[in-house]
Amino acid sequence: MERLQLFLVGLPLCLFCIDIVNLFGSRPPKPSHEPRHHHHRPQPPQPTQSSVLQTLDFPSQSGFGGIGVGHTVGIHFCSSCSYRGTAVAMKNMLENQFPGIHVVLANYPPSLPKRILSKAAPVVQIGAIALIVAGDQIFPRLGVIPPAWYYSLRANKFGTISAIWLFGNFAQSYLQSSGAFEVYCDAERVFSKMGEQRFPGEIELRDLIGKRIAGAGIVEDHSGNMWS
Repeated sequence: MERLQLFLVGLPLCLFCIDIVNLFGSRPPKPSHEPRHHHHRPQPPQPTQSSVLQTLDFPSQSGFGGIGVGHTVGIHFCSSCSYRGTAVAMKNMLENQFPGIHVVLANYPPSLPKRILSKAAPVVQIGAIALIVAGDQIFPRLGVIPPAWYYSLRANKFGTISAIWLFGNFAQSYLQSSGAFEVYCDAERVFSKMGEQRFPGEIELRDLIGKRIAGAGIVEDHSGNMWS
């Protein structure tokens, strides 16, 4: 029976140590330096004069041409909220609609108080587990009589440790999330999920970026006319 209790107590502690190592010791993987093999692809046949004329007579209507060249869109999202898939979908849509545009994905961190509390949460979590496991030795060393609630929690040691473990993980997840999905075009915010309390639609975001790029083009034209 004692071995079973040691196993049930040691398992959450082992999982907690693994989470701590992954939280503070994770590093981005180093890029591999594998040699790249260049494959020679057959060149497509050169278009004839008739095909060139046909292309000029009937231009392609896909996208907005090269209107995105020279513009940068930043999508700052909460990486711990599983928003990466939505951000990647928006990035692909903008690159298809505005050829040449530069889309940057970045993590939007939580506020400073939440970041501080997220670092303190694991310490409180492991301290509470240690108190439940070894409270009989901790309280006498501090010269304190164990309170009545300690014996109530210790009576169901495994359930108490499991509850502390689950609550601590939930608190860390909440404190590490910002819930943000902010879109910037040329360093100017064009959409804010924290302000709108919703995600942007693809058509909505395309129109917002298109208006911002068109407005920037008009300003450039006006400044060029003034200096000409």
